[in-house]
Amino acid sequence: MTQALTKPVTYEEFIEWYPNNGKQYELHNGVIIEMAPPSGEHKDVTGFLARKIGTEFDRLNLPYNIPKTGFVKTPFAESGYLPDVLVINRANLINEPLWSKESTVIYPESVPLVIEVVSTNWRDDYYKKFADYEEMGIPEFWIVDYKALGGRNFIGNPKQPTIFVCELVDGEYKMTAFTGNNPIISPTFPQLNLTAQQIFDSAKP
Repeated sequence: MTQALTKPVTYEEFIEWYPNNGKQYELHNGVIIEMAPPSGEHKDVTGFLARKIGTEFDRLNLPYNIPKTGFVKTPFAESGYLPDVLVINRANLINEPLWSKESTVIYPESVPLVIEVVSTNWRDDYYKKFADYEEMGIPEFWIVDYKALGGRNFIGNPKQPTIFVCELVDGEYKMTAFTGNNPIISPTFPQLNLTAQQIFDSAKP
């Protein structure tokens, strides 16, 4: 990622500033950050996950949606993130004051599941967003490290592609790691038929 501006701004100022130039930006503690363009592999993994999860909530007839872009605003810091996959509970959008004009959610009841597909800025996913999504109270957060970019204390030495499903338990995330042909166990979608390897393979041409 490259820094777009260094002057601290509020979330409202960030949204007002946000340019229509085809680039994506996030707000990290009042600092506007330009997001590096995702690789084709990253897009493949993100698209695969959105399709599989979308098929599952359609099958269950849940009032969910995955918007192309949508911000998650943290409650206690001037931060706003653009998750790679943001599952929205449309039934709660009536309570979201920023959704209709700013595509922004602020309540955990609106976000049954959020997914970050790890890029070179892996510390943002493993530390910053982990802490902020946890503090916000989002019930389920996936870290999809398909290229094994994270720290060795997370994904081992030698590093191996890993998916972490983080479930909110008593206000804290409980991290469960999935590798290889291990089936993903999702609290939100307990019947989801998906393995870690299928997700990793989605990055291959």
